[in-house]
Parts: sequence; C-alpha cells; structure tokens
Amino acid sequence: MKKTNESPCVQQAMNQGLSARRKAYNTGMRALIYIAAAIVVALLVFLLGYILYRGLPNLTWEFLTSEESVVRDIQGIGPAILNTLYVIIATLIVVLPLGVGAAIYLTEYATNHKLVSAIEFATETLAGIPSIIYALVGVLIFAESLRLGKTLIAGALTLVIMVLPTVIRTTQESLKTVPQSYREGSLGLGSGKWHMIRTVVLPSSIDGIVTGCILAIGRIVGESAVLLYTVGMSMQMQDFFRNGVESFFSASGSTLSVALYVYAKVRADFDLAFSVAVVLIVITLVINLAANLVGKKLKKK
Repeated sequence: MKKTNESPCVQQAMNQGLSARRKAYNTGMRALIYIAAAIVVALLVFLLGYILYRGLPNLTWEFLTSEESVVRDIQGIGPAILNTLYVIIATLIVVLPLGVGAAIYLTEYATNHKLVSAIEFATETLAGIPSIIYALVGVLIFAESLRLGKTLIAGALTLVIMVLPTVIRTTQESLKTVPQSYREGSLGLGSGKWHMIRTVVLPSSIDGIVTGCILAIGRIVGESAVLLYTVGMSMQMQDFFRNGVESFFSASGSTLSVALYVYAKVRADFDLAFSVAVVLIVITLVINLAANLVGKKLKKK
C-alpha cells in the first residue's frame, strides 16, 4: 500500500530549486490547510460534546421506552423511535430499487445522450429543492388526492420522492467510475449484459451505492418539515404486529425529528430536546455503520 504522506527527504528534494517566494507560498498554504482542518475538528468536537453534555443527564430508560401521557405526567419518545425506524425502512424499501435501477438504466442501457443529460440535470435540480416544497406536494398528492391523510405511509412516500434524486445521482456517478475495460473483458468472456452488470459493475461500485444509502438515511432521519405536514405529531404507540401491517396505511405518529421540534419549539423544553438529539445521533451512527458493514460484505462476494 503506497504512503500518501511525503517524507521529509522527499519534501526537501522538492523544495530544492524553488525560489524563496515560492517556498513561503507553499508554507503558508500548508499552514492554512492545517488551520482549516483544526477548525473543522474543533467545531465537530464542540457540537457533539455540547449535545452530549446537555442531553445525557436527562436520558433515561423510561424516557426512551415510555409513551407520553399528560394524565400520568410521563415524558417518553418510545413511539417516536419506532415511528422513525418504520419510516426509514418503508422509504428504503421503495427508494433503493427505484434509485439503483434508474441509475443502472441511465448508465448502462440508455443510448439517447441528450435524454440522459436532461434527466441528470432534472435529478440534480430536484436534489436541491427545499424540503418544504416536497411537504406541500406530499400533502396535495398523498394526503389529499390519494386520501391517505396524515399517516406514516404518506410520509414515507413523500420522503421517497425527496431522496430519490440523491440515490440516483450518487449511484450513477459510482457506476461511471468502473473502468470500461471491466465491462469489455466480461462481455468478451461471453457474459450477457445483465450478468456483466450484476457480477462486475455492481460489486465494483458498491461503495457509491452505500454512500447514497447513507445520505438518504441521513436526510430521512433529520427531516421535520415533510413529516410535520404528512405524518403529524401524535405520540401514540403503534403496534403493527398486533394490528396488522395494513394499519400502517392508517396510523399516524411523530418521528424523532418532529419530537425534537415539539420539545424545542412548542414546549420550550430544551433539556429533553437535547436528549432527543442524542438519540438521533446514535441511531444515525448505528445505521451508517450497519450500511458500511453490509457494503463490505457485498463487496467481498
């Protein structure tokens, strides 16, 4: 494995023959890079440290597992945690096949380059649209036109539309990094088009697909505007195992991002809001690590 860091001897050899002005410029730019990196690390450590400092003291097992009750004066985010997981799973089940399939078609099968360029421009534009626009679209199409109301399925379908451009673009760019010689070699050995894509192209681009999945999960977990309009703020526990999966189409409930908004903005209870933020960070970290492990397993195969 090649070392990317240059040894002092190599740096000294490179600096030989350079003017004093050029050496001063290189030293100054290197110092600016180090300062910028130190600032980024310091900000990250400060933000995480402050959130943990404010959120951990109020984080109890009862708060994590209980259902909120005004009568019994109980604060809990158990339903919000489950609703967040439900929305993530439902969104990924739909968006990953659509996004990866669309990226494969645009990269491997489509022959009209003008159409491909137009679709790429459209997906890049859709990826940058504010989430409040998707919230209004979700309300008009899924909640009103399809009469789904404020339900978890309406929120999941709205999130599918929102994160689909990101999954398509990241997967497509990852597929483009696979050398053309891999494709030619596989086809030259007698493989069919789909067999070549499945056994050569996809394993070589699995890192980009996992990256798209992680970006999608991050946006799903942190989204509040879309879910406020399409899912609602109910804190009731939804038992889909007892009531059946079909109840997913009629059940509403807040996710962690919505609960964070309620505690911070509506109730002004910032201590519990920071506790919800800690749970969000932990869930995002665990899901991202799981996605990376799955990507490594698929790459080995």
